Amino acid sequence: MNRDLNIKLILRILGGLLLVEGVFLFFPVFVALLYREHDIRYYLYTIFIAVGMGSIALLIGRKAENVFGKREGAVIVTVTWLMYTVIGTLPLWLSGNIPAFTDAFFESLSGFTTTGTSILNNIEALPYNMLFWRSLTHWIGGLGIVAMFLAIMPMLGGAGYELFSSESTTPIKEKILPKISQTAKILLLIYVVLTMLCAFSLKIAGMDWFDAINHALSTISTGGFSTKQLSIAYWNSPAIEYVLIFFMFFSGVNFIIFYYLYKFNWVKIRKNEELKYYIVILLASVLVIAYSQIDFSRTLTLSGIEKSLRGSLFIVTSCMTTTGLCTDDYTLWNSYTWIILLVLMVSGASTYSTSGGIKVARVVLLTKFCYFEFKKLIHPNAIIPVRFNGFLVRDDLMMRVLAFTVIYLLIIVAGSFVLSLTGLGFEEAISGMITCMSDVGLGLGKLGPSSSFAEIPVVSKWFLAFVMLVGRLEIYSVLLLFTPEFWKK
Repeated sequence: MNRDLNIKLILRILGGLLLVEGVFLFFPVFVALLYREHDIRYYLYTIFIAVGMGSIALLIGRKAENVFGKREGAVIVTVTWLMYTVIGTLPLWLSGNIPAFTDAFFESLSGFTTTGTSILNNIEALPYNMLFWRSLTHWIGGLGIVAMFLAIMPMLGGAGYELFSSESTTPIKEKILPKISQTAKILLLIYVVLTMLCAFSLKIAGMDWFDAINHALSTISTGGFSTKQLSIAYWNSPAIEYVLIFFMFFSGVNFIIFYYLYKFNWVKIRKNEELKYYIVILLASVLVIAYSQIDFSRTLTLSGIEKSLRGSLFIVTSCMTTTGLCTDDYTLWNSYTWIILLVLMVSGASTYSTSGGIKVARVVLLTKFCYFEFKKLIHPNAIIPVRFNGFLVRDDLMMRVLAFTVIYLLIIVAGSFVLSLTGLGFEEAISGMITCMSDVGLGLGKLGPSSSFAEIPVVSKWFLAFVMLVGRLEIYSVLLLFTPEFWKK
């Protein structure tokens, strides 16, 4: 049946989401008071704005009809991420810590989308409360703003499922519990437990509590913001690096695997092809890159081999999980390793994880599809179906995966051309698009780990901000809003 957009219901849900952000904004206030940073008025102003707008939206939408569809889902998800970003920008901007609104908006969106690209050249100069707010934006956006909202606030009817689907367009839908809100609660519980374990482990490995908590928020969300300008290289600690490798890897695993692990459902875990190929791709990339780091002209030592393997394992895990933490300046490595890292950034890790990118499930499905197409050339009358996790993959699902991947890659190519028009070099343009589209945070050339995004043109920052949003919401929810058909009844 043709109908108008349900504006009142949209406002009601957006109002609830704004109130949730208002609650999150109290956390950096507590940090400021803990470290005797008494200038908290910028947070109080922001909380007043968020709560005020949220209350007005709830009041307007209080009698909304519970009629919800894909259009409402796309509008709510896209507006929510923009709304959270603008609200999250205010403390950074009003306090003067990031004077330019463009830079503050870019930093805030980079936080919420877990991209981790920064315009800051002296991170340590920020007060503790601002450092914590940056990390917290990662954690809020890592699991998904809407997914977190579904876990802590009740939804009515089918609205929850539509919202969840609009925020994460995974190729293989997997519902572990009947209600999507119950699934969201399980995912949130796993998210919280992993974060706590990571913080405790980093403290034991040598970080102080503040740095440990911040990096736990950043790691489990696969974000990449650090409290230090040198990122993890600041500590020069193998123990810290191994802890982060461990938790980055598991943050890239499908969170539903942890639920199966809790239920001792070994059959489901063993049959999960995405997990299997995720491990294989990661280890193969580590071996290739580690080989390039070993100097065979000198006597090989165990410590030298361990250092090469650790450095390779860290950067490969960071790129594939789209975390973006760094220990080495990989731009000084052999150039062929850059290609491997860029491919890993595009592929990403698992579905239902906090990583970005195309996701391993889509990569595996496309690889199988192409392989079977070649087999059909040899055996034209043969019927060779694509299977995944033991199930037959329908042709319409396969076409959606193919379409998503083609659109994803076309956006990277077209965006690289746009960035080159704004004055960026080839390395900066292509790596800037990949890192923002896949929400990684690491680039090449002047956007490498020893630099920041501070010096790129303003128009490039706004364009890359848009790309970060498109990549985080996996294309469709954002781009659908620009199609005329979407707005028709």
